Amino acid sequence: MDIFKLENTEEPLPMELLLQADPSPLLVEEYVSRGKCHVAIEDGAIIGVYVLISTRPDTVELVNVSVDEKWQGQGIGKRLVLHAVEESRRLGYQTIEVGTGNSSVGQLALYQKCGFRMTWIDRDFFLRHYDEPIYENGIQVVDMVRLSQDL
Repeated sequence: MDIFKLENTEEPLPMELLLQADPSPLLVEEYVSRGKCHVAIEDGAIIGVYVLISTRPDTVELVNVSVDEKWQGQGIGKRLVLHAVEESRRLGYQTIEVGTGNSSVGQLALYQKCGFRMTWIDRDFFLRHYDEPIYENGIQVVDMVRLSQDL
């Protein structure tokens, strides 16, 4: 598997994967336009994606980590997150941040395994930014749990 940044704005975005992690096409298009989209390729097909957005001086945010359902459970998500951490370090950032839903137990475990620590909770984030309720693991996604890692 190879991971690389989509360099050409002519290259089509893997919207199906991006929307798997975030159901709002409007929000996805907005943050992808401000960030750098990286894709994981296996046998010529895109099987994973993540986006890095510079948010403040020396700080970058990892948004929208997604793996094709057929490839989940094989460590690809962890490889994407670790690649994002290394890419952020290589680019000279001092801090990388990530946010996920309060019900995203698998993602919370993954980020902590990759060295992130919980920093704060953005209460009612998903109620403010999404028109339709989102459920995951039988729990309504209401709050965003924020995590960070010093690089």
